[in-house]
Amino acid sequence: MQLEFFDVPSPCIGICQSDDKGYCLGCMRTRDERQLWINLTSDDKQKVIKRCIQRKKRKDGKLKAKEKTHTADEAQPSLFDPPSKKSLDTSSDIDFGDFEL
Repeated sequence: MQLEFFDVPSPCIGICQSDDKGYCLGCMRTRDERQLWINLTSDDKQKVIKRCIQRKKRKDGKLKAKEKTHTADEAQPSLFDPPSKKSLDTSSDIDFGDFEL
């Protein structure tokens, strides 16, 4: 533990709305963490901030994964659409003339 000369500032950025899991959209703290912030020790406040950073990374990672799977340009084909014909690439430099079975 490190000596603390200054109090740990609140991570609040003024966006005080909760997501579906109960985390603040601005700082990613739980309701209890927001309410108890004043009474926490500096060590506990630092732990809360580390948890908030981890929550933010997880949330951003899930959003990026969703963006990769579903983009507006690449819509999932309908079952009613005819199947797309894939052509073979015949421009390869492989010569099978000397190939024997």
